[in-house]
Amino acid sequence: MSDSRLEDLDGPVGPWRGAAPLAASGIAVVCFVAALALAWMSAGTLLLIFAGVLLGVFLDGLTRGLGRVLPLPRGVRLSIASVAVAVAVIGFGSYGGATIVQQGRDLGTTIKNQAGTVTGWLSERGIDVPSLAPQGGGKDGSTDSGQREGGLGGLANGLLKGSSSIVSDAGSVLGPAAAVILGLFDALGNVLVIAFLGLAFAADPKAYRDGAVRFVPPAKRWRASQVLDGAGETLRHWLFGQLIIMAVIFLCTWAGLAFLGIGGALILGLQAGLLAFVPTVGPLVAGLVIVLAALASGTKAVIGAIGVYLAVQCLESYGLTPFIQKRALDIPPATIFAGQLILGVIFGLWGIALALPLMAVIKVLLEQLYVEDTLHEQPSH
Repeated sequence: MSDSRLEDLDGPVGPWRGAAPLAASGIAVVCFVAALALAWMSAGTLLLIFAGVLLGVFLDGLTRGLGRVLPLPRGVRLSIASVAVAVAVIGFGSYGGATIVQQGRDLGTTIKNQAGTVTGWLSERGIDVPSLAPQGGGKDGSTDSGQREGGLGGLANGLLKGSSSIVSDAGSVLGPAAAVILGLFDALGNVLVIAFLGLAFAADPKAYRDGAVRFVPPAKRWRASQVLDGAGETLRHWLFGQLIIMAVIFLCTWAGLAFLGIGGALILGLQAGLLAFVPTVGPLVAGLVIVLAALASGTKAVIGAIGVYLAVQCLESYGLTPFIQKRALDIPPATIFAGQLILGVIFGLWGIALALPLMAVIKVLLEQLYVEDTLHEQPSH
């Protein structure tokens, strides 16, 4: 072999571009890993911000809808939409607040007693299951810290609080009252943060979109704007469709259970409508609560409650969702459930609650950035 060939074999494989590109690549990898670690540690905060974005999308949709009817400046329309939402929430709370509180208290006692009855019935037949009722604590029937609010109360409290060790530590040091007070302040703080972010995003969504696009290279900014607009439109259609579905489930469940004479029909319908926001897992929890509440009214009431639950679920699964959400989110149920599991393991209860809107955004990103731009194919609809 000639000397020139030996020199070629001893030289570097491929073009050598110098040390600077290699160092830049290493720094980019380190920065990417650091960003992932930061996102992992602040997952709760990021999901809280995403909840604020959802509220902003909702208010922006209402503002756009008012623009078709009222030729007013955007700020005036946003103020009208925000005040209308606040009045609706406060009005519903004040009108049905006392009934909801009373039914919620009675329902909690009923579910606790019936859960203990079911657990005992299974134990007598040799089936060992974890106790469905909250584990007892003090003499007054209070339960251990972290389990005082069973059923819907515990789930809603967890959705609002996320994972907060401060409340649990305060509960062990200062007692149950302090834990409840701190929990309420924590939940109220999260609600205020979501409300502020929602109003801020809805006030000027274009400014936030343009600010995010400025981090993209100039040649790709037009496409990035398209992707962000597509994600916002998908979230807007999904959110309004989901609110319609939740309202129908609430009304149908409430009417059906009230017709059967089951106690706490209003709160049962309300929790069924709210839990419909969480696909797959939410309806199962709502059904379990309805069955446990109906046990106190006898076997016929249980059968009737199961019939109402199944009828509402069939209406939602085969009527409302395919018709309303077809345009916004066309994802197979198994994929949704798998996504819930993954997001729940990674982000906890927040991940389960926000799984569907997160998957809607991921679907838009995959379709536009990967299927269209990388594979040069049209996504199937």
